[in-house]
Amino acid sequence: MKILYAFQGTGNGHMARAQEIVPLLKKYGHVETLMSGHQSQLKADFQLDFQHKGISLLYNKSGGISYSKILFENNYLKAFNTIKSLDLSKYDLVINDYEPLTGWACKTKGIRFLELSHQASMSFSETPKPTRKDFFGEQILKYYVPSEHRIGFHFESYHNQIKTPVIRKKIRELDASKKGFFLVYLPSFSDENIIKILSQIPVKWKVFSKYSKLYFKEKNVEVFPIDQTEYLKAFENCEGILCNAGFETPAEALFLDKKLFVIPIHNQYEQECNAAALDLFGIPNSKNLKKDEIENWVNSMQHLNVNYPDNIEDILVNEVLTFK
Repeated sequence: MKILYAFQGTGNGHMARAQEIVPLLKKYGHVETLMSGHQSQLKADFQLDFQHKGISLLYNKSGGISYSKILFENNYLKAFNTIKSLDLSKYDLVINDYEPLTGWACKTKGIRFLELSHQASMSFSETPKPTRKDFFGEQILKYYVPSEHRIGFHFESYHNQIKTPVIRKKIRELDASKKGFFLVYLPSFSDENIIKILSQIPVKWKVFSKYSKLYFKEKNVEVFPIDQTEYLKAFENCEGILCNAGFETPAEALFLDKKLFVIPIHNQYEQECNAAALDLFGIPNSKNLKKDEIENWVNSMQHLNVNYPDNIEDILVNEVLTFK
């Protein structure tokens, strides 16, 4: 069987999931990989056969989507030409993790494909959504990848086609403990904004920054450049995690029973949906970095017992590889 695994390169979650799924797929067929997007801090530990800049969601430094950057820093003509030129007819199976180029190439050329992503879970009515609906956000989730066949991942299995998260082996193998400091991963905020607020809260903070190239410390806030070894060490030993309301990082925090506080990226409807789902767990969230809210969270008790089994190979064998 010849398989194409196409995934989104914006953010780190899609790459983290690919690192688990691609090696498993290679046990059952010849696998080629395609990535589009250019905002991931993780590097592939497998061969990338095709890589395109694609169309990425881009952000400003105050925690919101930047529509001007999306409009002017994406090359839409190049993306359109890539969609036209992609030859997908040679594959027996196309798997898509929220990757728009192959999604639209399949759509326009009449090729069946399976979307296997967190975003796919948003198409089911059982998935938690915020009270305030976002028409534009709903349209992005619906048409960014125009799939008809979907298996989604979410914090709970709200539907039989929604599975619990794929937790990386690097996370599963950690010996989690709590050593008094808090980990921060808020790439949509500038270091300056983060330090301004967190330096007022008297605990130790370890901030992982995509903006800083060198380590530095200001008062009680340590800032690290993105480094997977240092990040995993901090993840293993922290008391809690302050992050955007993406999917993989909160899911990993829940798995390790870390205290969790999330800040959805402004105007990012998918993250607002994630925050609504986490709210059902009792996980606090805020629209911005607010000292009082974060300090209350730091001083609160929080314990969850989630069940995220290591069953991704069973899902691939029984539900993905059988897709025709």
